[in-house]
Parts: sequence; structure tokens; C-alpha cells
Amino acid sequence: MRGTGGSIINISSGAGIAPQPNTSGAYAASKGAVRIFTKSTAIQYARENIRCNSVHPGPIETDMLLGTRPDGDELDVMMGRVPLARFGRAEEIANGVLYLASDESSFVTGSELVIDGGRTAQ
Repeated sequence: MRGTGGSIINISSGAGIAPQPNTSGAYAASKGAVRIFTKSTAIQYARENIRCNSVHPGPIETDMLLGTRPDGDELDVMMGRVPLARFGRAEEIANGVLYLASDESSFVTGSELVIDGGRTAQ
């Protein structure tokens, strides 16, 4: 990327911004570290036209989410914390990543794209 520029996109989590009950402290800390690493990298490589941003998904409807949380009541509680009242879809995260990788975001660096249905806005 040096000399030609480019885009680095780190995937973090909404837990790195605002951990929810039952979030592992180690998990939240590791995702918070991704936030700061992203910002530091953005500053370090900006003069080389290398952008660095992070994506912070909220609860996404995947086999992982549904498989690790088999209790329907617990899923309802999780969904109740999302103002849009639904889980996100993997395609919605992918669209955010595609935006950050594209020239449409050529003036975006050191930013956090939070895709969580409003969960961290509360």
C-alpha cells in the first residue's frame, strides 16, 4: 500500500464502545484496543494515503449468535436493547466494509462505523 495508498478496515465490536451486561471484560477490552489501534494507525499512515477505520457491529443474526444463546428469553432481552428492535444481518456489515474500502470514503480515516441498530446510542 505504501506509495499507492489504500484502506485498512479493522473489525471490532459494539462491546468495545459500550459493553452490555454479561459481556466478558477481556472481550470488551480487546475490542476497545482495536479502536485505539485503528486511530493510531490512521494517524501514522495518513501521509502515505493509507486510511484506517474500524467497524463495530452490534448483535448480528448469525449461527454463532443463535447457537451460543439458545434461550429465547435471552435473545428477546438482547433484542430489547436494540432501538431498531431487530438483529442486524451480515450483509449490512459487509456493505459498511465495502463503503470504507471504496473511493467513496476517500476522506474517512480514524473513524468508527457503528452498525448496531442504535444500541450504543443509548
